[in-house]
Amino acid sequence: STFFRTRHFNNKPRYADLPLHYGQVPPWLAQRMSLLGGAIIETIIMDYGKDVVLEKLSDPFWFQAFGSVLGMDWHSSGTTSVMGALKKSLNPRFRDLGIYIAGGKGKHSRKTPAELIALADMTGLNGNELVKSSRLTAKVDNNAIQDGFQLYLHTFVVTDKGQWAVIQQGMNDGNEMARRYHWNSAQMQSYTTEPHTSIYGKNSGLILNLTHVDADRSKNAMLDIVKEQPEMMMQKIQQLIMPSHHDVRTEDINLKRLGSVLGLAHEKDLRDFDSLLLLEGVGPRTIQSLALVSEVVHGTPTRFADPARFSFAHGGKDGHPFPVPLKVYDETIQHMEQSIQKAKLGNKDKKEAIKNLSCVSQMLEENFVPEASVDKLIAHERNESYKYDGRTVHGKAKKPRPDAIQLTLF
Repeated sequence: STFFRTRHFNNKPRYADLPLHYGQVPPWLAQRMSLLGGAIIETIIMDYGKDVVLEKLSDPFWFQAFGSVLGMDWHSSGTTSVMGALKKSLNPRFRDLGIYIAGGKGKHSRKTPAELIALADMTGLNGNELVKSSRLTAKVDNNAIQDGFQLYLHTFVVTDKGQWAVIQQGMNDGNEMARRYHWNSAQMQSYTTEPHTSIYGKNSGLILNLTHVDADRSKNAMLDIVKEQPEMMMQKIQQLIMPSHHDVRTEDINLKRLGSVLGLAHEKDLRDFDSLLLLEGVGPRTIQSLALVSEVVHGTPTRFADPARFSFAHGGKDGHPFPVPLKVYDETIQHMEQSIQKAKLGNKDKKEAIKNLSCVSQMLEENFVPEASVDKLIAHERNESYKYDGRTVHGKAKKPRPDAIQLTLF
């Protein structure tokens, strides 16, 4: 068979195949990714706790939606940039937030043990156990599972209570695809016996999987680590395999869900909900972005089956589905940070108003009938992009020619 599977536990996916993109994230986007990413994680901590942050980071569907909201290309990996942005934002605030990120890409991944030992010396955590977990997760995905992907990125996310998640990525030189592996200490019973909740993907050639339950005899001779044999349940396997096409297409998006968000932002009758009055004065385009950010914070796992939808918050650095609207991005950051600061002072009204954006849009979905096509939505955003200081890696968005067709959706 050309498919590779491991058993599935707790019904949550932990694997993603994505087209590999090259190049650097421009400074104007990297800085904003760090600010908005940090605000999103802090809001999750305030509302749900640090363990939920680890749970979300270890879900490839949520991770892809998170990267899309931050302005990364909707269908590509973005792992290095997203985790780098979070590391820059969260590590200096470890004493307040209780989350620390070690490792990174290439030479930075090799610094993970030293970073974890330094953290342990500062906090009293068991540094040797953290280093062991870091090394074993890397060895399992690089050596015990030989699926054509060579690891080049390893990030280890740990809380001040010692719980951890691992996000690491391998590259296949043959097809220029990246494979991202996700681990969560709370859902893992063994490093060596089917530790991932799921791995599922296409591969050319034979695959060696020493984490399979039937490989005990072979791995005992090869891996000098303690054998554990937890009982596993076979359940439905989920997958996230992103397409190779760069443009956003109708089949990539649940238009009913996206349409309810756009309707909430642009239809005056839909914005007259009492729960949204505290956001009075916020423009429709920023409401659109805040609603999608709100869903990243508060949405349940089933809400992230179409990560491309979240690219309609802040576009993508390569211009797909449209240029990153810097004015909107900055307003989103401003409102998220204001909601956090006010909540710390006891005034949670604004934070609740932002939360209610996702609640109201979900409520509208049941009877919402989208009328616009994805192509029409994208064309509208691109035509309007210059108004919001739209930008890509190629430069600023330009005002459409006077003879260009202006699309009015709402």
